[in-house]
Amino acid sequence: MTTDTAQDTRPPRLSRLTFHGPLSEARAGALVARLAMTRPRTVLDIGCGWGELLLRVLDAVPEARGTGVDVNEEDLARGRRDAQERGLAGRVDFLAESARGTGRGPADLVLCLGASQALSEADPPTAEALRSLRRLVSDGGRVLLGEGFWERTPTKAELAGMWPGAGEADHVSLAELLDLAVAAGFRPEWTETAALGEWEDFESAYQADQEVWLAGHPDHPEATEIRERLDRHRGQWMSYRGGLGMAYLTLVPVLR
Repeated sequence: MTTDTAQDTRPPRLSRLTFHGPLSEARAGALVARLAMTRPRTVLDIGCGWGELLLRVLDAVPEARGTGVDVNEEDLARGRRDAQERGLAGRVDFLAESARGTGRGPADLVLCLGASQALSEADPPTAEALRSLRRLVSDGGRVLLGEGFWERTPTKAELAGMWPGAGEADHVSLAELLDLAVAAGFRPEWTETAALGEWEDFESAYQADQEVWLAGHPDHPEATEIRERLDRHRGQWMSYRGGLGMAYLTLVPVLR
């Protein structure tokens, strides 16, 4: 029997995650190396979270300055701490603001990893977000877009187990996603997709802190709420596992 009280320490939040998405160290290293070759002087990260990839680009390109935009203050605070620890605080700003209609660009490199909804209220947001990204990137620059797509058409049973209100129209195929990028004024320099192992590492790390805490605190006053949330998210993951993909597209803007 546990002796928890409401004042007991809550589980840490996302401490097992390096990136807030299915992105391995190997892939991140290759992406940063490729993007650094373009020598961007300005980097804009849309929906940056704690901006891990942004900080790695700045570390690889000493002359670059970065701006991360997000609405989650806890994530932004983590980004500021990380920047301070790496000696990058003087070259990056983490700003608590909406990216919709932002005037922060144009930048030489724009990152938008799993955050197209930060640029558009449309449902789905992808096409409109891509048009916004074209506005935000400098001619001759690059956009790195991380965007979900259907590996295959989901069944009705799978959709019923995903996020609330999930529908087939929420995503498109990889081929259709590339077509949307071209229609928005880009040419795809590099196309790659997250492997199943990257998804498993991400989803496991996403829940791990709270799962371990819950196992040791089953009678905590907040245990029921946390247990229900974890079980619900795990069920959603099992419903889209192997069907929902993540594309990482390095996009070159077409000159106007």
